[in-house]
Amino acid sequence: MKSLAELINTEEPGWDLVRSWIDEATNHVEVLPCTKEAGDRALLNTQVTTRSPMGAIVHQTGGLLIDRGWIRILGAGCDRLPLSQPDWNLGRSVLQFGDQASFWLVGWDVLGGQFAINGGGIGTNPGKLYYFAIDTLEWEEMEFGFSDFIWWCLTGDLEKFYGGFRWAGWQDEVASLAGDQVIGFYPFLSAQAESIDDRHRKPVPVTEVFELFIGSTLS
Repeated sequence: MKSLAELINTEEPGWDLVRSWIDEATNHVEVLPCTKEAGDRALLNTQVTTRSPMGAIVHQTGGLLIDRGWIRILGAGCDRLPLSQPDWNLGRSVLQFGDQASFWLVGWDVLGGQFAINGGGIGTNPGKLYYFAIDTLEWEEMEFGFSDFIWWCLTGDLEKFYGGFRWAGWQDEVASLAGDQVIGFYPFLSAQAESIDDRHRKPVPVTEVFELFIGSTLS
């Protein structure tokens, strides 16, 4: 594993680029703060340089809340988003930090869908972002890498992407969730129902949704 000094790039910090993207965002974004200790620990365990947008987000933030928390991009963790990016991967993509990962989880949405960088274990195109859709229960390629994924989160048409999976008043309901919670639906989103409003919903731990729908699809 590389040392912290090797991972921190002070000459071309990726955070300057990410900050400029945030300034241009057309979707609501909230940058969650983190402590220096948490940022250093998360960066060391992620093993990505701060020259990259991913390393910058992991080191400089507790995470990003997109569209009032509809999408949660993991960083170093904080009170409002208590799971760091490397900690979310531990026991899921890697058994110990520094292992070669066949995928790397970077965040989730309020439906419980997961976003991951493919390392060869979830699709045919390594380096691309894949999305595990809770309605199809399949990994779907998003056709871009992590940096373009962040730009898409900040400026993309999320209303179109999520189609009929938003309900009246979702903004307040999503904003009130704990950082490690998502919305659980019954019938499940993979089951037939007239509309999203016909399903019972309640806050559930993101770990519960992951274990129920996603864990068995990963290798």
